[in-house]
Amino acid sequence: MDDSITYLKETSRPSLEIPQEVTESVSEIVGDVRKRGDEALAELTRRFDDVERDSVVVSDEEIRRAHGALSAEDRETIDHTIGNVREFHEEQREHVEGFEREFEPGITMGQRVVPIETAGVYVPGGRYPLVASPAMTIVPAVVAGVDRIVACAPPQSDGTIQPAQLYAMDRAGADEIYCVGGAQAIAAMAYGTESVPSADVVTGPGNVFTTEAKRQVFGHVGIDFLAGPTEVLIIADASADPALVATDVLAQAEHDPDSRAVLVTDDETLAHETMEAIEEQLPSLPTEETARSCWEANGEVVLTPDLDRAVEVANEYAMEHLQVMTDRPRELVEGLRNYGSLFLGHHSPVVFGDKAVGTNHCLPTLEVAKYSGGIWVGTYLKTITHQQLTAEGAASIAPWAADICDLEGTIAHKRSAEARMDPSDER
Repeated sequence: MDDSITYLKETSRPSLEIPQEVTESVSEIVGDVRKRGDEALAELTRRFDDVERDSVVVSDEEIRRAHGALSAEDRETIDHTIGNVREFHEEQREHVEGFEREFEPGITMGQRVVPIETAGVYVPGGRYPLVASPAMTIVPAVVAGVDRIVACAPPQSDGTIQPAQLYAMDRAGADEIYCVGGAQAIAAMAYGTESVPSADVVTGPGNVFTTEAKRQVFGHVGIDFLAGPTEVLIIADASADPALVATDVLAQAEHDPDSRAVLVTDDETLAHETMEAIEEQLPSLPTEETARSCWEANGEVVLTPDLDRAVEVANEYAMEHLQVMTDRPRELVEGLRNYGSLFLGHHSPVVFGDKAVGTNHCLPTLEVAKYSGGIWVGTYLKTITHQQLTAEGAASIAPWAADICDLEGTIAHKRSAEARMDPSDER
């Protein structure tokens, strides 16, 4: 970083360090579910949720009741988000293609893009029951062509899934829905129980327990990624409205005391006015306690000499959400490389991507954006290759393969290659 960068407000850089007690607790839960299946799910649901259900399977009648519990306007709102997410991810799918061509005479190679057979998605409860989350995890799987989509969400105190979430899970396209939460839900989808089928990949956001569970089952199943608390970094210049910047900072801060909110600007006046606006706006928030804890513990304000340095800071932080609130935001795009999702201009706040516009809100945090993106239609696809050689093609490549085998000492491999050196064998 340039020495001219000034931290008007600074915090330590976080990392995904799972407490040992969480790791041990999750290990016990995963092992119990793997060993005892539904019996363990029922017992763990009683212990952690204080809920007793006859079955973790969500019935058609429960889904109908969830539909009826919502107003027509509420259903329309959820359907609108699902429609936008579907349209965006359908466009993504159109741009993921297979191919096949003859690279040398008699040597044809290609790739196919095929969907995963069974996907397990987790819809979190927690501090806020995220109603947009089912669209983000289930719709891309539907668009990818996944055969079977299994969804889990934790129960409310009455033993049912929150109605808006359940409606969204159904409308997004889940084939089967189960009322089970936490690490036990991840374990159930990874290993299967008498009721919950095992999946090939497990995706979706959650708390530290579900994150640790995904880490522990990875390898037996695929996962999307491991994520920590949500983040936003805003690059702003003098054209930005401090009150608007403050609003967008607090929108992220209200998620969780451990969330991160960072302002990077080349204008010191904007920096100070934004910090003042944050203090002015906090008392009017019903979520003030959470937002204030986040801002005080994890908020940062970074002053840079110019926007080029601001881009460097953004790439170094590699945060989940990146807003560019500048006069000419498109001028910065080429230099920005490390982020989960990019929000360009004064009228593109993170809330639109999180809730309604159509891009995915399941995004990498804790600098994972340096090497990975978030959930997309490709999360539920796999690219597999194939090749077919004629006798002539085999004869032309065989000596090269045999020579590599000589260098390795893989003699059986060498004999397999040499057996194809005669181009007259048309079998």
